[in-house]
Amino acid sequence: MLSAKSLFQEILDDDESFRLFCSIAASGESQGGWENGRIAALVPLSERDLAPKVARHGADEDKHGRIFNALMRKRGLRPVDVPPETDYTMLLEKHGIGLAHQQLKADEPLTVRDVVTYLAHSRVTEQRASEQMDLLRKYFADDPDIGRAVKMISADEDNHLAYCHEELLRFAYAGHGRDIQRILRECALEEIRVYRDVSLAVMEHMGHILRWPKPKAALLAACIHAVYAYERLVGWRRMVSLEMPERRNALGGPATSAVEFA
Repeated sequence: MLSAKSLFQEILDDDESFRLFCSIAASGESQGGWENGRIAALVPLSERDLAPKVARHGADEDKHGRIFNALMRKRGLRPVDVPPETDYTMLLEKHGIGLAHQQLKADEPLTVRDVVTYLAHSRVTEQRASEQMDLLRKYFADDPDIGRAVKMISADEDNHLAYCHEELLRFAYAGHGRDIQRILRECALEEIRVYRDVSLAVMEHMGHILRWPKPKAALLAACIHAVYAYERLVGWRRMVSLEMPERRNALGGPATSAVEFA
């Protein structure tokens, strides 16, 4: 029977598919670490209290990249080049989600509007990351090889999502509510399309590595399209709501270490 758990297990059990999975994840996390690091350096003076939290976010993402690389090293594997069509982070940037890399490479301070845009985009993408890691934690929290990594990354992603909610609500109370809702909606609709395209590309590569029969590959593609149809219709709304998280100031301290994965 085809299920999310059996699909992930098949990918994790094969060295080549596991290597591609970890390479894609490590690349995206490292890119996110760089982006947050630059944003922290460019936060305007009026929002300097936010800079340590943005830096903590970036440090977490860097840590996740190191963890995925360490998981590969434990199996004697080296990273592979990430196929462009599977590069979620870069495709999001290409489609206008997140601040442009050209802007982040410059030394000009960001505006408050830029910071609001960054937080709104992060709220959408961190929703996806939190849900994905929650799924992996559900099935593999006790796995002797990846369990500790899954639980650590999942907890971090939950913190990132809580931080986005809290900071966006602060900006909404300061008068940016209408802009926030507009940006959230635009970003959510674009993200679900990028996620569909990346999911199809990743499954195609995995199918080639694992030699999936055509009916299985077709069924998985149909499932991805069905998820997109649901998200396009109503599912996107979960990405745009804002509520005060139970855990306040989730990124108010230093990033936790991951020396056991080094």
